Amino acid sequence: MPPGITLAADAPGLSAANTGFMLICSALVMLMTPGLAFFYGGMVRVKSTLNMLMMCFISLGIVTVLWVLYGFSLAFGTDSGSLIGWSAEYVGLSGIGINQLWDGYSIPVYVFAVFQLMFAIITPALISGALADRVKFTAWALFVALWATVVYFPVAHWVWGSGGWLFEMGVIDFAGGTAVHINAGAAALGVILVIGKRVGFGRDPMRPHSLPLVMLGAGLLWFGWFGFNAGSWLGNDDGVGAVMFVNTQVATAAAMLAWLAYEKIRHGSLTTLGAASGAVAGLVAITPSGGSASPLGAIAIGAVAGLLCAMAVGLKYRFGFDDSLDVVGVHLVGGVVGSLLVGFFATGGVQSDARGLFYGGGFEQLGKQAVGVFAVLAYSLVVSAILALVLDRTIGMRVGEDDEISGIDQVEHAETAYDFSGAGGGAGSRRTASVPAGTAAAAPQTRKVDA
Repeated sequence: MPPGITLAADAPGLSAANTGFMLICSALVMLMTPGLAFFYGGMVRVKSTLNMLMMCFISLGIVTVLWVLYGFSLAFGTDSGSLIGWSAEYVGLSGIGINQLWDGYSIPVYVFAVFQLMFAIITPALISGALADRVKFTAWALFVALWATVVYFPVAHWVWGSGGWLFEMGVIDFAGGTAVHINAGAAALGVILVIGKRVGFGRDPMRPHSLPLVMLGAGLLWFGWFGFNAGSWLGNDDGVGAVMFVNTQVATAAAMLAWLAYEKIRHGSLTTLGAASGAVAGLVAITPSGGSASPLGAIAIGAVAGLLCAMAVGLKYRFGFDDSLDVVGVHLVGGVVGSLLVGFFATGGVQSDARGLFYGGGFEQLGKQAVGVFAVLAYSLVVSAILALVLDRTIGMRVGEDDEISGIDQVEHAETAYDFSGAGGGAGSRRTASVPAGTAAAAPQTRKVDA
């Protein structure tokens, strides 16, 4: 019998409450991918809106099928050399019975598999924000399939799989600071270094076309993140999930306030885009750390993440890499901050007895966290860049320059996000309203960053 499966007769017993709780959490995490699509979709120019939505949504289709076929087996099957898993019983989810419970828990294997599936879906979708406006949709879809197979599934095994080398080392990643956010942020950096900048980057205005969509997306992400974080304890019997729920709210609020304070001091304004981005930075940072910190620690973690991520989004102008929607500045930096701060703020009294530097634990846990951070960062960065290079040299990753300028929505999807042809027009009206793609009228706001 592969690891991760116990018969109901040998397990603590099926808990209807925990099973229902985890199914709800799985649905909340699924909602985060459409939420991410709205968040990213509002941040791009009008002419790229649908493409951005589709780059997120396609992950729901591709990764779901791959997860059932072999992804769950690679991530959570029998360990092989601490690097990858494999169990024939998991292939196609065909060898799993409804009376089988997940390893030592009171939920069915099917429930655990679908919960982890939602993590696998959103992780490559996060990468898409760095590539806005310029990537062929078919090339992106193929990249998602390849990246999930050779990067996400193995890294998930390292971090969470029984026998995975980071798991066995004692690296703490409650809900995905390394496996999800550092993984996606490093991948984004690797790909954009290969495919290059958008036409007009640093010269033309590239403002968000719909801040209401951005705020809607951020709200859906915040809501869904409670399932993402609190659900990662796989039950609600001992209060750890409740602590994580509270810390998720607390850190997100602190990060949003810290980002806004930085904006006010540095740029003199408090923007809606800053509030949304700060909230996401806090959500990212508390993801690995919230199960080991106190609520006061969560405030500190959120505040540090909000400040550092607000500062980091301007690095793309300083170093000349075109991270379209700040995936590197928010997810990579936020994931690194949250993962490393476990080594400072772990109390030893929540998810484990590991203590951070501020709680008398010395540097031991911080050292473990640093190994996890830089191992995942390096692996994802290098392999993602190689995948992008291979695709670019074979089928081509980018649309043509003229197509990019005219609008990737029309070129790749034969659609536009908004039809203004009849706006305000009655039967006798001779005028039609239109908003040229990419103009100031179409997109009146932008993030203020340090150039």
